[in-house]
Amino acid sequence: MLRYLIVFAVAGGATYALTPLVRRLAVRIGAVVYPDERRVHTAPLPTIGGTAMFGAFLIAMVVAAVLPGFKPVFTGSSEPFGVIIAAAIIFGVGFLDDLREVSAPAKVAGQVLAACALGLAGVTMFYFRIPFADFVVLSPDLGFLVTVVWVVVMANAVNLIDGLDGLAAGVVAIAAGAFFLYANRLSDAGLLAPDNIGPLIAVIACGVCLGFLPHNFHPSKIIMGDAGALLLGLLMASTTITVGGRTADQFSGQTYFFFAPLVIPFFILGVPMIDTAFAIVRRAMKRASLSQADKEHLHHRLMRLGHGQRRSVIILWAWTAVLSLVVLFPTYTNHGNAIVPAAIAGLAVALYTLFHPGVRRNGQVREVPPAPAPPAAPNGRRGDLRPPARLP
Repeated sequence: MLRYLIVFAVAGGATYALTPLVRRLAVRIGAVVYPDERRVHTAPLPTIGGTAMFGAFLIAMVVAAVLPGFKPVFTGSSEPFGVIIAAAIIFGVGFLDDLREVSAPAKVAGQVLAACALGLAGVTMFYFRIPFADFVVLSPDLGFLVTVVWVVVMANAVNLIDGLDGLAAGVVAIAAGAFFLYANRLSDAGLLAPDNIGPLIAVIACGVCLGFLPHNFHPSKIIMGDAGALLLGLLMASTTITVGGRTADQFSGQTYFFFAPLVIPFFILGVPMIDTAFAIVRRAMKRASLSQADKEHLHHRLMRLGHGQRRSVIILWAWTAVLSLVVLFPTYTNHGNAIVPAAIAGLAVALYTLFHPGVRRNGQVREVPPAPAPPAAPNGRRGDLRPPARLP
């Protein structure tokens, strides 16, 4: 565990130290986002905060490579190099989009290219588990395809929740930390090979998020931008592929965890996954482009229910933590497995109850009625509604 703590501290410390430098760079090159109808910020904010995350990720990987405990991960394997190349590609796509807006097809093409780099380096799924059924052994070509789809879905899921200060960084920190605990439990049980890179990527993702949070929590000094959100999505995809997609054994003899290695990422990353599904259905019903931004995400709904930015973010952090704890509880206690599906269903019902459109409409019914129209002016037209001129 000491080697993971060292890498975690390096990732967090490097991100914390690099972020102020990146902030000054963003201001100098004009990488600043301004308030508009799709954002909740009220003042200009530097972007490309993901640059600090990417730099810290590289530093943490170098430190891990020189630590003796990680020798099996880096010796005779192309996977670490593949993760670095894929991270560089997807970071570059996001960085370019932060500087000048890139079309949605071009962004997806960049994500597919990054996923292909992962696949070519050997970071692919071997097994795909079907809930309440057996697992499917993936052929090399099908495993490559599933890997590409997984990376694109995960990257866009994280990108979609990056709408409030500290939201994406906090959710991914909790998700990555919980997934590391799960992977470490599998490793202790002998179900995860010593050369598996998944736990290392998870602990680095958690570290860079926690290092970025002090600069990003409301009121934030910088935002991660697409460069950071897409990078975090790729890191989470990489760790779930190498852990969930390569565990063929039943864990602890429990029925639920027979298919948990692949189901667990959906629950640990429950908030962005649910948000992604809502966004796709909502825009399809409106016949709008999937790349079109709006203010209907979970965090926007929370704010319309009366919560401020900080409280909305903390509520969604708590939701992610609860999802993680529900799934991890049987893993560490070896009992309570039967209540997990019921608990997840209960959380889903509570989520729908809180955020379904009827809540939003009911909150709008109590709005103050409009003021009566002003009396007609002598010339027959309504009185002038313009405010009086400001005195010098």
